[in-house]
Amino acid sequence: MKKTLEELSNLVKGEVIGDGTIVISGVMSIEEAKEGQITFLTHPKYNKIAKKTKASAIILAANPENLEKPLLITQDPYLAYAKIASLFHIRPHETLGVSSQSFIGEGCYLGTDISVYPFVYVGNNVHISDRVVLFPGVYLGNDTYIGEDTIIYPNVSIYEKSRIGKRVIIHAGSVVGSDGFGYAREGEKVFKIPQIGIVQIDDDVEIGANNAIDRAAFGKTWIKQGVKIDNLVQTGHNVTIGENSIIVSQVGISGSVQVGNNVTLAGRVGVAGHLKIGDNVIVGAQSGITKNIPPNQMVTGFPAIPHRKWLKAQASITKLPELRKRMNNLEERINTLEENKIDTPNCDS
Repeated sequence: MKKTLEELSNLVKGEVIGDGTIVISGVMSIEEAKEGQITFLTHPKYNKIAKKTKASAIILAANPENLEKPLLITQDPYLAYAKIASLFHIRPHETLGVSSQSFIGEGCYLGTDISVYPFVYVGNNVHISDRVVLFPGVYLGNDTYIGEDTIIYPNVSIYEKSRIGKRVIIHAGSVVGSDGFGYAREGEKVFKIPQIGIVQIDDDVEIGANNAIDRAAFGKTWIKQGVKIDNLVQTGHNVTIGENSIIVSQVGISGSVQVGNNVTLAGRVGVAGHLKIGDNVIVGAQSGITKNIPPNQMVTGFPAIPHRKWLKAQASITKLPELRKRMNNLEERINTLEENKIDTPNCDS
């Protein structure tokens, strides 16, 4: 595929500075780009590299001085890059049919133009919609539903009765619908609580590699439309994650948590059970959520506090040794004054 710089500008609603008729055939990083490719610049520290790049054009937010290349100016270069990269790297759908080395149970519905690779196991009464791709080692339990254009990568296990929407991507090694962690004590013994609910994943969700999404104790664990989950994330039973939220690697969400829409949980965030995180909340990396977070907040730390307050607290940490030294000096001076104190005669005597 080839596009002129002007055509790409129209795609991302940007502005061309320089020759808009040059032809672009791909995208690449600023260091590795070659003639015919477009690259992007998001930080001024790369300006020196940009002057040396062999790319035919650069996406950026403003026109830096002494940069003699055709430019595509846009408010969000990273988003523009993503849209242009998606244009040049559309993966064509290949219809492979159903491999004779796969297992298909009874009562299944198989849509058109599907690809079922060798060593896929499909249980009974499974619905596989049109253009679904199941890579080797995928397991679909009984009564599962897979929506149109969904891609499930190798060695993904989807337990019984799970509901997967349209255009969902689930990366290798993830487990959807395993039992939630529910137990009750009976004396010194631990009694398992049956997990009889399901997992529902709505349209346009992407699940990274090696995720664990537990089925509900009852009702459903619900990943709503447009959610993006990184690798190595634990989602507990009866959790709801709102639309277009972003969950970064190594996050752990305990059972029955409600995560709002457009929420970002940065890497290694931990969320205690039965809490509610409001819409548009951003939680900084390695934070611990121990209470409900109202909407439109940015919090960081353990326990999580407003981000600005956390920054001030962190700035104080480096000063603690000096403050401690000054405190010790003050204590010594006070002790010296107390030891050398001379009783003042009582004027009334």
